[in-house]
Amino acid sequence: MAVPIVHHPCYAKPLPHRRGFPMGKYARLIQLLRQQGLATAQACHEPDLASRWWLELAHDSDYVDAILAQTADQAVMRRIGLPLSPQLADRARAGVGGTVLAARPALQRGIACNSAGGSHHAAVGHGAGYCVFNDVAVAARVLQAMGLAMKMLVIDLDVHQGDGTAQIFRGDGAVHTFSMHCEDNFPVRKQASDRDVGLPVDMGDEEYLDILSVELRILLSGTSPDLVFYNAGVDPHRDDRLGKLALSDDGLARRDAMVIEACAARGLPIACVLGGGYARDAGTLAQRHSLLYAAADRCYREIN
Repeated sequence: MAVPIVHHPCYAKPLPHRRGFPMGKYARLIQLLRQQGLATAQACHEPDLASRWWLELAHDSDYVDAILAQTADQAVMRRIGLPLSPQLADRARAGVGGTVLAARPALQRGIACNSAGGSHHAAVGHGAGYCVFNDVAVAARVLQAMGLAMKMLVIDLDVHQGDGTAQIFRGDGAVHTFSMHCEDNFPVRKQASDRDVGLPVDMGDEEYLDILSVELRILLSGTSPDLVFYNAGVDPHRDDRLGKLALSDDGLARRDAMVIEACAARGLPIACVLGGGYARDAGTLAQRHSLLYAAADRCYREIN
């Protein structure tokens, strides 16, 4: 059976958005995964929308209420970069629910993927950078509250630092945060993850993968999490509009395989989330994102 993939119709439904947010990639991605025989009826799972109490495990109640009640002011939404709408709130809740749901088969079978998620700029009291609610942070708190997992590791390889995740888990010994990103990129003011690796502009495949290999070896030998969350943003690609790194398609594919296989080799369950990617052509972008699911599926079949 193919690797479990979580998908909600809200991910792909049109919503009011500003130019720059690649809304079209979500519909193209799930279509591509179906064509590739990955997002089959048996392998696909639809999540519930995250409840208010789930969201408040990682976010201030006033901020959660402002989004859900549609009362957030222009300053709040300007920081997020998307206009407030009921569709946006539902989509954000679906993304959180998707990451929570992906964690459960990952704990049971070793690997699972959400076809959205990776909203790592959302912090305790605000959203930012197209991120409304921090799905990985909420999922970690939900798993802890349910007693399903207590110690977790976040491996964030989006080209932008996972500043919201770092802020939410600052000083939390149960969740270890790792971010490897382009240093000269958004956000200008970085937060302190447990481990940050800031890379120079235009770094390519081989140097990137050499650094990642060393970092993973140190990271996975020094922690023993119940679950790993992997943010597999494809914005380190050399043609990404917002990236500034220089990875190729092959480099992204090798990166994803390296992370997933390193976790599998140590018996660490891994829940993968989509992350960022900002090519102008939605089909090209979907193809880049699909590399994650192909790598996850290959490894899933080997261990199950």
